[in-house]
Amino acid sequence: MSKQPKADVAPPPTNLREAIGGPLGMAETTLPVVAFVVAYTVSGSDTNTAAIVAVGLALVLTVARLARRQSPIHALSGLIGVAFAAFIATRSGRAENFFLPGLLANAAYASAFLISIAVRRPLVGLIVANFDGEGSEWRRDPQRMRAFMLATWMWAGLFALRLVAQLPLYLTENVVALGVVKTAMGVPLFGVGLWLTWLLVRRHRVPPIPVRA
Repeated sequence: MSKQPKADVAPPPTNLREAIGGPLGMAETTLPVVAFVVAYTVSGSDTNTAAIVAVGLALVLTVARLARRQSPIHALSGLIGVAFAAFIATRSGRAENFFLPGLLANAAYASAFLISIAVRRPLVGLIVANFDGEGSEWRRDPQRMRAFMLATWMWAGLFALRLVAQLPLYLTENVVALGVVKTAMGVPLFGVGLWLTWLLVRRHRVPPIPVRA
């Protein structure tokens, strides 16, 4: 009599590096912010110079991705985001406003995840089901629902944590510290969130038992 094989854990559906756009994706997310803060400091708090440097670097990274014939989605979204942030900063004359779109985005994301929990349609469940073809069956599975609810709580907390950490720095116009905190809580924290999400929502699969003649 053969023994039943042990349950095998399904691998993550998406490579972590691919989810954040690979090395170029990480650079597109972090380097323009770093460039803005460095240029702002070196130029003697010149918001216009810092904005030009940040947008210029974002443009170079976009061209680099296009030259390598990679998907331009990450690059173009990053370029548009940096250009919009730079426009707000230069238009208002306040360097800290370069970070305002990110703060508003974090508030919106946190609210969306919390609302989805309140109506018992956790966003993580909707997103994962869309990628793996699970459909809506998970809503009738108490264990899966709990996992998706917990993962959604985690993401709501992640976005709220970013807001709590960065908002006081924005209000006190501490541009350098704001840039440091935003960078530290950007790609690294997002990567940790993706990994924890996989740990929470992964499903076990049992290989079929071989039948002997």
